Amino acid sequence: MRVRRANSREKILAAAADVAREAGPGSLSLEAVASRAGVSKGGLLYNFPTKAKLMQGLVESYLNNFQKALEARAAAAGHEGVLSAYIKLSADDCEQPKPSASWMFSAIAEDPDFLTPIKAFKRQLFERLKEETNDLGSLLVCFLAIEGMRSMNLFDSDVLSQGERELLVASLLKIAG
Repeated sequence: MRVRRANSREKILAAAADVAREAGPGSLSLEAVASRAGVSKGGLLYNFPTKAKLMQGLVESYLNNFQKALEARAAAAGHEGVLSAYIKLSADDCEQPKPSASWMFSAIAEDPDFLTPIKAFKRQLFERLKEETNDLGSLLVCFLAIEGMRSMNLFDSDVLSQGERELLVASLLKIAG
């Protein structure tokens, strides 16, 4: 059986993710990504005309992977709802080291539409969670607490100890039922 080779766009995104992890997203260069992906700079620019578009592609790829992981976790949990799966997956995600998010500000300045896929993803997720609960108040508390934890992690401004994060997650899971 032949293994399907990744298309150029997928190879470029994988290479960009690797370079961003190594050098930090703010230090990402198109030349380094093209070299790592094994494509010409012209091939990279064909798929991603600007660095901002490449960064947006990375964000969209992250969101797609998060969505797949959420679906898998929710399916594996069985009796637990999607909200509990979201809380656990987000808590696990926050435990992973992340490079500084300062690159995000320059991407937003260069392309105001940069946040569009993030907003759409969050809105779609929230609407799905709303469909699965009868207690909108509890959902709002859980959703906003997790988003706050994710934001603190993203912007390297986490003020909670490991024990406090664990208590927060346990409390949110209790609220989520």
